[in-house]
Amino acid sequence: MDHPGHPHDHTHGALDPALLSTEKGIWAIKWSFLGLLATAVFQLGIVFLSNSVALLADMIHNFGDAATAIPLWIAFIFARKKPTNKFSYGYGRVEDLAGIVVVLAILISGCVVSYESFQRLSSPYHVDYLWAVAVASVVGFLGNEAVARFRLKVGKEIGSAALVAEGHHARTDGLTSLGVLVGALGVWVGFPLADPLVGLLISAIVFKVVFETGKSVFTRLLDGVDAEVIDEIKQAANHVDGVQDITEVRVRWIGHRMLAEVNIAVRSDLTVEQGHEIAKEVRHELLHHLQYLSNAIIHIDPVSASGEDHHRIEGHAHDELPLHSH
Repeated sequence: MDHPGHPHDHTHGALDPALLSTEKGIWAIKWSFLGLLATAVFQLGIVFLSNSVALLADMIHNFGDAATAIPLWIAFIFARKKPTNKFSYGYGRVEDLAGIVVVLAILISGCVVSYESFQRLSSPYHVDYLWAVAVASVVGFLGNEAVARFRLKVGKEIGSAALVAEGHHARTDGLTSLGVLVGALGVWVGFPLADPLVGLLISAIVFKVVFETGKSVFTRLLDGVDAEVIDEIKQAANHVDGVQDITEVRVRWIGHRMLAEVNIAVRSDLTVEQGHEIAKEVRHELLHHLQYLSNAIIHIDPVSASGEDHHRIEGHAHDELPLHSH
């Protein structure tokens, strides 16, 4: 498509743009996986040196956070597969299922932190090499925060709720690392219960993230979108000459790709070809206006019969069938 006054060649809703966003998602997962794995391996060495249970828990969280990248990686790989007769919309839902795995991983992390915190309240422990534990906790925080920002940025760019969920998970583990630092300082000044108390605080933060992230992921699974999206679609379609009315608008997410179905009305005296040209321009306008809209199906009605109510078939009987409607 070449726009007058703005010469450039581009396509919308075709394979290449979707493939580029998928490749970007895989790229983000690879690097965040390696970053968290390196952080966890570093902390593992300090665990053996200091015998710190708190740092051990933080290291387990980091390994777990890195491991959750595996189902997301699989999801993006599935998203690259072409649709089939059986899966005509492709395999984008695999990413949504991976998002559930991420939410469960965050929940398990919160349960682990809670359990460890209660255990340490009743049985305080002695930690060696507190300076090494402090360094490892700071490294854990910086590593997780870097990965969190990276995941959140790329996830928002490609519209991936699952990748954004991973970003929040990494940020939670960064807070856990800071909790280890506070606990180590508490032990150093002679207050060993500081570590489990901070652990309980971190647990509350983790469960809050579980609620917020779970709400986002399950909204996607139930085909929920922000109400503002519908308004934006109507506003964009109204800018096209020839559109007399906009009745039904439906939008859903398939993975990180947004699909829309829009019913518009045009003048009744237009030819089929003229109505088709208006539909093409509406689709073009929508794909420009909504950054992550992968495709839009435009249905044309004459303005004298605008809306799906006019498509209903009243009760009737034929071929010896009982009275029925459509």
